[in-house]
Amino acid sequence: MRALMPLFLLLSFGLACAAPPQQDGAAESTDSAATEQVVNVYSARHYDTDQSLFERFEAETDIKINIIEGDSAALLERLRREGEASPADLFVTVDAGRLHQAEQEGIFQPTSSETLESRVPAHLRHPDGLWFGLTKRARVIVYAKDRVEADAITRYEELADPKWKGRVLIRSSSNIYNQSLVGSILAAAGEEATEAWCRGVVDNMARVPQGGDRDQIRAVAAGEGDLAVVNTYYLAQMIAADDKPEDQQAAAGIGVVFPNQADRGTHVNISGAGVVRGAPNRENAVRLLEFLTDEGAQAVFAGGNKEYPAVSSFAPVAELAAFGSFQEDTLNAAAFGANNKEALMLMDRCGWR
Repeated sequence: MRALMPLFLLLSFGLACAAPPQQDGAAESTDSAATEQVVNVYSARHYDTDQSLFERFEAETDIKINIIEGDSAALLERLRREGEASPADLFVTVDAGRLHQAEQEGIFQPTSSETLESRVPAHLRHPDGLWFGLTKRARVIVYAKDRVEADAITRYEELADPKWKGRVLIRSSSNIYNQSLVGSILAAAGEEATEAWCRGVVDNMARVPQGGDRDQIRAVAAGEGDLAVVNTYYLAQMIAADDKPEDQQAAAGIGVVFPNQADRGTHVNISGAGVVRGAPNRENAVRLLEFLTDEGAQAVFAGGNKEYPAVSSFAPVAELAAFGSFQEDTLNAAAFGANNKEALMLMDRCGWR
């Protein structure tokens, strides 16, 4: 992660108090500032890859990107406070659940773009054009190669099988990736079956949920459990971490299962973005969205952060390709995102901490 970029001045040059009389040449300078092309981005993604893409966009278009970074909750609260007066043009975040939260808050406006609609598959964008997926991450089951056969588990549902008692590692119920996974199972199986599955997973946990996805992988490598549920890009990053040989060593003993290949496919989540309601620079925001889905930008996302491209015609990086190809669940991300609240309540009932 890189350090936060300087916060942009909230269009203060256009809101300043009455200025003193201009000197010769000052009016020309003021006119130039007033016509400067900008796009104001609120982003919950904090990756070097994104910064490099923003710099390339500026160089190619002469449109300046002003950015505020923070976590999704803080940025959403800021957008609520600012309301129609917000200078934000584009809101970028991770997980369909957070995109749904922004949608429910009325943060987005619909965007119609033949370019976006032709590039981004239908299940990775909002049906009404409120947001579009930029990258995707498969939530997979990983296993200890020295203790588990590669075909010993093939479906998410099997995580509740008593044979895995004391062997399953997974993050807490507060983790939005898990909420979206459970939301997708709710859509596929209904509430009763999903709650039964959830109780089985809790019974099979090797420890109280703790840490992030990398911590689950490290715990499998250390023998604290035999299976874990993680996003693919975390494992791929560990494999590529030349500066962290301990992570590379842990990842070397881990196998990957893409669940549910015989039925609905593996759950994939997204990072995505939408044009903010009342965006003062709407056309520039749409132009940036289109730029982020072109072939060059998708290559940067994939190579730098080890995410799957949202644009299906573009191949994944070597670390992800080594896991093999897979069939993904094509349930629209808006659907499982909408299930996040119900999923969290269900997980709480089951004792998933």
